[in-house]
Amino acid sequence: MKQIIIIFLLFPTLFWSQTTFEKAQKLFDAENFDKAEDLFKSALKENPSDFKSLEYLGDIASHNKKWNDAVVYYKKLKELKPAVANNFYKYGGALGMKALEVNKFKALGMIDEIRGAFEQAIVLNPKHIGARWALIELNLQLPAIVGGSQAKAIKYSDELLKLSPIDGYMSRGHIDEYFKRYSDAERQYKHAIITSKSKASYTMLANLYQKKMNQPIKAKEVLEEYKNNKN
Repeated sequence: MKQIIIIFLLFPTLFWSQTTFEKAQKLFDAENFDKAEDLFKSALKENPSDFKSLEYLGDIASHNKKWNDAVVYYKKLKELKPAVANNFYKYGGALGMKALEVNKFKALGMIDEIRGAFEQAIVLNPKHIGARWALIELNLQLPAIVGGSQAKAIKYSDELLKLSPIDGYMSRGHIDEYFKRYSDAERQYKHAIITSKSKASYTMLANLYQKKMNQPIKAKEVLEEYKNNKN
């Protein structure tokens, strides 16, 4: 009897928290992020370990490019759910964006943690696509003296090719484009188009023609081909 009374006493609070979260979720889906944020914060205040609210708040902070806030939310999220690969992936991404806004000396001190977060995402989910893309970009952007490596970038691209051919070809094209091997990049993007005919593959090839190879006519033809295939 005592347990039943306790349940009834707690029921209004549980009901309020649930409906608050649901309202926040609907606002988020409708891209009404400011109002959703307020409600998620209310839900989190009621339950500081509410990992779903934490993730949504991190996503909203990321959308608003408030990287300090995003890092805090995702850090707590990965601590609450250390077996979820995507929590480390989101944390590494937010930390990486934060590193772009601080001075170079402080950013250098963040590199190992950023890399470690992406690597842990792959340990937890060996098929994680996004973490490999992130590590490719990290290895391209960093100077060799602090861990950047074309060879490592290619390694992750090769892994992507086995997991997802479209991502493998596009990532290898991206690497070739970065090092100004434009003909090689063109070939990789064409492989990606043959493999998937995805908008992303057509866009990457068109951008290569337009921005790097000074071939606007070819860029236009590629986009026209995509539209025709889509229809």
